[in-house]
Amino acid sequence: MRTQYARPSSRRRFLGRVTLVGTAGLLGLYPKRAAAEPPPETTRLRLAQTPVLCFAPQFVAEELLRLEGFTDVQYVKVAKGPYLALAAGEVDINTGMGQQFILQIDAGDPLVILAGTHAGCLALFATEHIRSVKDLKGKTVAVPGLGTSHHLIVASMAAYVGLDPRRDITFVTPPTAEAMQRLAEGKIDAMIGFRRERQELHARQIGHVVVNMTTDRPWSQYFCCMLAGSADFVRQHPVATKRAVRALLKANALCAQEPERVAQTLVDKGVTPHVGYAVQALKELPFGTWREYDAEDTVRFYALRLHEAGMIKSTPQKIIAQGTDWRFLNALKKELKG
Repeated sequence: MRTQYARPSSRRRFLGRVTLVGTAGLLGLYPKRAAAEPPPETTRLRLAQTPVLCFAPQFVAEELLRLEGFTDVQYVKVAKGPYLALAAGEVDINTGMGQQFILQIDAGDPLVILAGTHAGCLALFATEHIRSVKDLKGKTVAVPGLGTSHHLIVASMAAYVGLDPRRDITFVTPPTAEAMQRLAEGKIDAMIGFRRERQELHARQIGHVVVNMTTDRPWSQYFCCMLAGSADFVRQHPVATKRAVRALLKANALCAQEPERVAQTLVDKGVTPHVGYAVQALKELPFGTWREYDAEDTVRFYALRLHEAGMIKSTPQKIIAQGTDWRFLNALKKELKG
């Protein structure tokens, strides 16, 4: 099912597209080398319609994807979420949290990680008596659900400092608004949130930041969001895969260099209702680091943490061997210099 975005007006939509396409040209983001490459094996590309600010590049990449030869770019509503949709072949390529992809690869799902996009999505908030991750021993932490990215990140943090998240931490799963209220009342000890929750917790002066993944090592040195593709799509359509990854990485540059324009586009596409929050998030997230950080090292780091936490059985080496393909990223790092 193809998603139809709810946008204010056709004129505003047209102007927004013209602005982004013009900006892409000024930033040198047109696919100069694509003309010398074979055309994509398929002109259809399906991505999940997941309204998450951290996934912003794929929502502003539509025109860049069209310039790469994809005449049918679909944003698909997925009932079970983007991760299962990718594994089921309902979408072709998608942004997601690297820890979730690792969990799926360990379970045998047919997907491959292709690149990293940025670090810094989440922050751990806690009451005043929690000063470090080690202080979470014997405490209660709210996450949206067990097995979610939030849960996997807290488990990884706990394993990194020697805690066993299965025994040392009690996880509860209230709705986000309720979790914030419980934290304010001291009924839970900590919660972890994406950019929107972080901004609201700061605005309401609830709790304090124990770990900020945007700035605190080692978390700030590894990708949180990555690109992955359906294994069948990548195997059958290598030219299309490279072209799609190139467009999505160039969209990262748009997010980093034109946050105000991108934020308005995200509002127009229904990804977020708040331009101000979107601008702040886009300015804070390091979208320009896809070339600087080591995607394979990220997979190795988080696979080891999740293995230590007892959440996956595979070794990091097995995850990398079975579930990653860096051919396209390595080629694009050489091609997209500066």
